[in-house]
Amino acid sequence: MCGRFALTTPQQELARYFAIHSDPMDPMPLFRPRYNIAPTQDVATIRISRERGWRELAAMHWGLIPSWSEDPTSGNRMINARSETIATKPSFRVALKCRRCIIPASGFYEWKKQGKTKQPYYIERVDKAPLAFAGLWEHWKSTARSNDREIESCTIITTEANVMMRELHDRMPVILAPGDFDVWLDPSIQDVQSIQHLLTCLPDDALTAYAVSMHVNNPKHDDAACLEGQRELF
Repeated sequence: MCGRFALTTPQQELARYFAIHSDPMDPMPLFRPRYNIAPTQDVATIRISRERGWRELAAMHWGLIPSWSEDPTSGNRMINARSETIATKPSFRVALKCRRCIIPASGFYEWKKQGKTKQPYYIERVDKAPLAFAGLWEHWKSTARSNDREIESCTIITTEANVMMRELHDRMPVILAPGDFDVWLDPSIQDVQSIQHLLTCLPDDALTAYAVSMHVNNPKHDDAACLEGQRELF
């Protein structure tokens, strides 16, 4: 699974890496560096603008709320979507066809059981490049006459872990390669079979992990100390 991650990459660097459109008349939302992003918080996402047709940066609630849901708190249980079942699950199947997004990250956390405790690890690319989590997004609007609340929300797709990640967990986020961004984000590609091959794990040697302190266990801690620790590469 993926239940906590970080995004510390400077925003201008993200804009270049993901080819996000920049319009002086319609500036991108600003995101501060985040070291401990937790479920139900707002996260940065990249999608194709319906009005303009280019890649845009948007803030979304982490935890997908189906458009037909009567209770927006249902999204709290949908921070992840399994790649093996998203094509058939009612909560995800429509979004998989036409509302795909990328959730950028610098790295993510996973916990390894060691005796009676769990040791947190930080996972990042060997080359330090940003991670592109494959995601889905939805638009939810309250049906209550007295409430006009609207929420855009997202989920991170997960797959079976590669050999390196299996040391920590049997699941990991789907991380897209730059050459796959166009296909994944294109809302006109609605044939699920044509994108299924993208929902796989990264090669075993693409990621590295190191142990960090228990400081990250508390989601209220959102500072550089979350990333500090003694490197234990494997």
